[in-house]
Amino acid sequence: MATISLRIPDEDLQVLKAYAKFHNKTLSEIIRSTMIEKIEDEYDLKVIEEYEKEKKAGTLKTYSHEELWSEFGL
Repeated sequence: MATISLRIPDEDLQVLKAYAKFHNKTLSEIIRSTMIEKIEDEYDLKVIEEYEKEKKAGTLKTYSHEELWSEFGL
């Protein structure tokens, strides 16, 4: 497992430590999970943006549930 050093102001560190303690997690767990959530949220927003762009342009391809069942042999 890799290690990352992070420099932050002391007052920010105190906020992070208090948050981690409140949730009964380590500082590493809080930072790791927060970063992963941030990345997932940005990815989700990008997917929605692409969906809306295709829908507006009229290029969005949709499938009925019957088509999907047929495609997957169900």
